[in-house]
Amino acid sequence: MNAIPVPELQHRTVLLDEAVDALNLEGERASGTYIDGTFGRGGHSRLILSKLAPQGRLIAFDKDLQAIATAEQIIDPRFTIVHDSFATMVDALAARGIARVDGILLDLGISSPQVDDASRGFSFRNDGPLDMRMDTTRGISAAEWLAVVDERQLEKVIRDYGEERFAFQIAKAIVARRAVEPISSTRQLAAIVANAVKTREKGKDPATRTFQAVRIFINQELEDLEAGLNAAYELLAPAARMSVISFHSLEDRMVKQFLASKAKVEQPDRRLPIRAVDLPQPLMKLVKKTKPSGPEVEANPRARSAVLRVAERLGGPA
Repeated sequence: MNAIPVPELQHRTVLLDEAVDALNLEGERASGTYIDGTFGRGGHSRLILSKLAPQGRLIAFDKDLQAIATAEQIIDPRFTIVHDSFATMVDALAARGIARVDGILLDLGISSPQVDDASRGFSFRNDGPLDMRMDTTRGISAAEWLAVVDERQLEKVIRDYGEERFAFQIAKAIVARRAVEPISSTRQLAAIVANAVKTREKGKDPATRTFQAVRIFINQELEDLEAGLNAAYELLAPAARMSVISFHSLEDRMVKQFLASKAKVEQPDRRLPIRAVDLPQPLMKLVKKTKPSGPEVEANPRARSAVLRVAERLGGPA
């Protein structure tokens, strides 16, 4: 793999201590095997490594080549980086002879360097090519998709993934503009959305929801999350924990519902003669829900929407 330049852009890991502390990396657990499903710029991975015993192991995943380049700078025999989505973690670990892990951390947010690097096309604040791919070696760019997508599908994506009430107007405006000229830059798309959205939320750029929707679709983020949550549950050993940080309502709702489905069971009619030991048991227990502190949000405004949810795998077969 050719070296990928890593821009000198600052990234502050959100809920760093809280997410890692939730994994209970103490005592014998420090010798276990852990997964960082979204390496990003390595904040969580480096803190996990600092707490691991010499026998411990950390496998990290990321689709972003710049994140991979950063990860490859970590010289530690306990650390492995995988260039792929965390949705593939079961197969990736099986290839390494690993069937169970002692903890999994997923930070679902887009990193500051990705947003701040105009060449990535994630930001409507800086003009750049309309790409938006986490992994620029796979799939099509946002510009390529916007050039061919059906208006109805575009409206659905903007409405469902962006929770945008002006999805119809925005989709119509995009299709009308592309008939005149290609939509190839972030500034073009932001301007089209701004002209189509007549009512603006205070303090929020009108393009925010549309950019979120297109990014989620291009990277198949919700599909990856669904697959990743199921894969994580399959890999967790009894007493192992899953620590998940989400940043918008769509992904947080998925995480919340998934964990709740594992923590609750339908109980049979109490009038039936069933021994307590034979009653259905929950598969996980919910440990906590945490949001960033006031000082963290003040220091890093991008943390304000973050939610950390932690759950623990209970005993029993996978």
